[in-house]
Amino acid sequence: MTAAMISLPVLAAAQEACTTYTVKDGDTLGSIAQAAYGTFDYQNIFNANRDALAANPNSLPAGLQLILPCADGRLTPDQDLSSVIESETQKQETSKPKSNVYEPPLKFVTSNNWMPFTDESLNGGGIFVRMAATAMQRGGNDRDYTVAYVDDWMSHIDTLLPSGAFDVSIAWEAPDCSKLDMLGEFSARMCTEFDFSLPIYEAAYTFNTLPDSKYANARSFDEYAGAKICRPEAWPLGDLEVQGLTPPVVEYVQPKDPLDCANLLMKGEVDIYSIETETSVANFKELGVTDKVVTNPAIATFISYHFLTAKSNPRGRVYIAMLNRGITEMRESGEWYDIVATGLEEYNKLKP
Repeated sequence: MTAAMISLPVLAAAQEACTTYTVKDGDTLGSIAQAAYGTFDYQNIFNANRDALAANPNSLPAGLQLILPCADGRLTPDQDLSSVIESETQKQETSKPKSNVYEPPLKFVTSNNWMPFTDESLNGGGIFVRMAATAMQRGGNDRDYTVAYVDDWMSHIDTLLPSGAFDVSIAWEAPDCSKLDMLGEFSARMCTEFDFSLPIYEAAYTFNTLPDSKYANARSFDEYAGAKICRPEAWPLGDLEVQGLTPPVVEYVQPKDPLDCANLLMKGEVDIYSIETETSVANFKELGVTDKVVTNPAIATFISYHFLTAKSNPRGRVYIAMLNRGITEMRESGEWYDIVATGLEEYNKLKP
């Protein structure tokens, strides 16, 4: 981690939502978000400035211009959410490719209870499902598809994709496969048995403790040695494994439900709860304990999510190529951000 993440600076007064902001020495994404939105959840700032921040979100050079989105996700006060989606959909309708060749529908599988990303109760099934559906109709694609919800994530990996029951799972993290020798068994398996699409989302993973924890003031990953870390089953560990945080250096607790991690932290049964910031913020709010936990300002990771297919699927790489064409077009047109912003707006309205 760079020095920009090591200390929490005094919050500048000039940070306001629906504006642009010029980074000053000592700023972090967390401190900027706290000043603009009253929360250290900086995922929305990253989403709006992905191209500028993706290379190194933990080091903000002074002078960098950042867009601070409105609270509802709009980039400017006069922007209409969904405007890009509507425009691109109309364009697609007038230029649909036509084919007389029958091709079976591509079979997607995902899971519920991962808001705002995947859940049947959300518009279009959530942000990631909407991205998959849109990608199938962009980049020259015009392929039918189906989406099923199987609420056991590990069954996607163990059975459903390898057996060919489904073609693509929505959505999984990609480990750093260039460091295969440092990865645990599951992360290594993801590298060797599955193919990933281009990134569809980069999520900030934060590290949360109780205020009096000896790990609350850690300033490097090696200071987490000896900790009991909670991440739910099927959530990634690769970002920690490449930092040397593997058993027996640390102990991992992996319940199925993220909310269980938040409860375990509050009971003192784990030392650290680490997951994407939107989920942890929602968990602590649901439990009414937002003021009883602290987020480490010095340590964070960014994990990319992708569509996933089994290498054993004879058409898998064709499907990934189709999805990549759609993802690329969505990024270039701005439709990707519109899907993210509208999905987050819907989710925020659902929160108690």
